[in-house]
Amino acid sequence: MAIPKLQIALDSDNTAQAISVLRKVEDLIDVVEAGTILVYRDGLSAVRNLRAMAPDKIVLADVKCADAGTKCGKSCKDAGADWMTCINAATVPTMSNAQKEIEVQVELYEGWDDPNRMQEWLDNGIHQVVYHQSRDAKFAGQKWSEQDVENVKNLIKMGFKVSVTGGVHPEILKLFKGVPVYTFIAGRAIREADDPRAVAQQFKDEINNIWG
Repeated sequence: MAIPKLQIALDSDNTAQAISVLRKVEDLIDVVEAGTILVYRDGLSAVRNLRAMAPDKIVLADVKCADAGTKCGKSCKDAGADWMTCINAATVPTMSNAQKEIEVQVELYEGWDDPNRMQEWLDNGIHQVVYHQSRDAKFAGQKWSEQDVENVKNLIKMGFKVSVTGGVHPEILKLFKGVPVYTFIAGRAIREADDPRAVAQQFKDEINNIWG
């Protein structure tokens, strides 16, 4: 079983803050995410700067594309991203057009669990999904459960590479023992820690202990 990747979600207020965190953890992470909030604030220049800081890492533009897949995909690719996100409500043609420009991850929000729709994604060459507990849902008290684990397992059985995000902390990882999660995405847990590097190391150690 492959060892899951570790992704840092840089939903920072500005690029300078994102770079400050990235410098502390770069050697411990596999995927650098220009978070939605950061892209809203600083645009795709944030992606360009993170690419310059981490030339050997996978860079994700978390733009949550809902339309204009070709232009969004090309813009993200030109900025230096390897992957970009589409929201699950986007049409299949939007996702497919984006996929022709850059590797697409579908972020799963409300109403994602339609097997016919998901099969269309696979049929159009889209193999990455992000199983997501939203920021607002976490603030409202939503917690990870065995049902979440089953949902992830079912997505993997369908043929998806599944990343897991939404209030993920090192202690959450053991819930997924034996499950071939593609990437664990950590944002606030690392970014807002007193010692971001120490927390990133905890994630890395836990991943290696469980899947190594």
